Amino acid sequence: MTAFHQITIVGGGTAGWMAANLLAHYFSQKPVKITLVESPDVGIVGVGEGSTPTLKRFFTTLGIDEHDWMPACHATYKVNIRFDGWSPESGIASYSHPFISQLDTHSERAFHVNCLTRRLGLDVITQPERFLFNGYLAQQHLAPKTPAHFPFRMEYGYHFDSGLLGEYLKTRATAYGVRHIQGNITHASTHPDGSIASVELDDGSSVRGDLFIDCSGFRSLLLQSTLNEPFVSFSDNLFNDSAVVIPTAVKSPLPVETRATALPHGWAWQIPLTHRTGNGYVYSSAYISADQAEQELRQHLGVSDDITARHLTMRVGQTRRQWVNNCLGLGLSQSFIEPLEATALHLVQLGIEIFAAHYEKGGLTARYQSDFNTIMHERVERVRDYIVCHYKLNTRSDTAYWHDNRNNNHLSESLLQLLDVWYRKGDIVQEIQRQNLQQHFGVSSWHCLLAGYGAFPPVSGNQPADLRQHDLFYDKDIGGLFTGCAMNFPAHDVALTR
Repeated sequence: MTAFHQITIVGGGTAGWMAANLLAHYFSQKPVKITLVESPDVGIVGVGEGSTPTLKRFFTTLGIDEHDWMPACHATYKVNIRFDGWSPESGIASYSHPFISQLDTHSERAFHVNCLTRRLGLDVITQPERFLFNGYLAQQHLAPKTPAHFPFRMEYGYHFDSGLLGEYLKTRATAYGVRHIQGNITHASTHPDGSIASVELDDGSSVRGDLFIDCSGFRSLLLQSTLNEPFVSFSDNLFNDSAVVIPTAVKSPLPVETRATALPHGWAWQIPLTHRTGNGYVYSSAYISADQAEQELRQHLGVSDDITARHLTMRVGQTRRQWVNNCLGLGLSQSFIEPLEATALHLVQLGIEIFAAHYEKGGLTARYQSDFNTIMHERVERVRDYIVCHYKLNTRSDTAYWHDNRNNNHLSESLLQLLDVWYRKGDIVQEIQRQNLQQHFGVSSWHCLLAGYGAFPPVSGNQPADLRQHDLFYDKDIGGLFTGCAMNFPAHDVALTR
């Protein structure tokens, strides 16, 4: 009789139930049993959350249709992140980071060349949303749903209620055989070699496992509390450690983008859902109190004091390793980088996918544990660099918070080299490829950030009379191409009602 390999997931929420679903799918043909243990007393925050296009692959892998999960989670489409007020002294009030789609193969090189031309002093177009098709959809509130005759594949993410998504994934996982146990964990028992043997519940029962996955949030019950894996803080260059959340009414027309607005001591998100708009203010408690932050958010939103606000604390950083002995940390139990580019679930999903490949290749053993930890540590560090760059390049001068972020020199060697090449007018595409950074944020994403902040020298005094001949935006008539293509796409509200 075949002995089953037992995988025990500690903690539910989006991370835990994503892991349960994906692992049940990947190991469906192997003698593997999956159990998820979660406390009935741990509440779900359920704030509006945004994703990267990676989440689209998650649902495709599991065969889950948008018509099924999106209404259940009040979800909307997301094609863009708009940043307001991050670099006012550059003359740029707002810029976009559109998700890259197949149609952009006709315009990406022109975007890169124009940015280099602008670094050399010519006053050509460099706004990211002019060169990337999802920027056009965002401006017109159009959903990224293609008609049957449209020849290009679209990439997009979603906005959703994270609490409801966790509940949806729970229902699906249990229907496919994942065992669900509700109970409060008192402690974990270990084997003599230090690996985890079981988790003990307050009713006296225990749940054993061959592999444990820690999805217990910032408490990190297994990875940090039991196995004592060190946590490395990112506070030296990511100052934010708190957030305050206030919902508001549904936006009309319904945006297809997340908005990140710089405020005096951090930034505010705006995430459009079908039943409300999620808003939050991410800030540093070293510069402003929780009460002051709440008032700044209320003023930004124009809402009265009778609307309830929720306060959250964050621990930004990552454990030294993700996979230790027979325990894998996922989500907040292992790492957290503030949600400026919606990377939280992105890293959870990548962690599960990469882990499953290594675990299966090793015959359901820790043979490739070191390789996995190296890959995932690098992933988190490079995402960290991209987020840090948002703060380093800011040109605000209204508070010490922004001044200190701009003058912070705790930058990685990777980011220092990248910025050096950019400012020396070197080949930034070649540098991104040399460092293999496109696995994290690609060439066009880095151009969106650097051009979006206006990180250019002053334009030359003598501009050529035939400047438009040097501007590939006009030369290739990218505006005409995208305007025509956008006529094929439905309004966001219409697409959701379908």
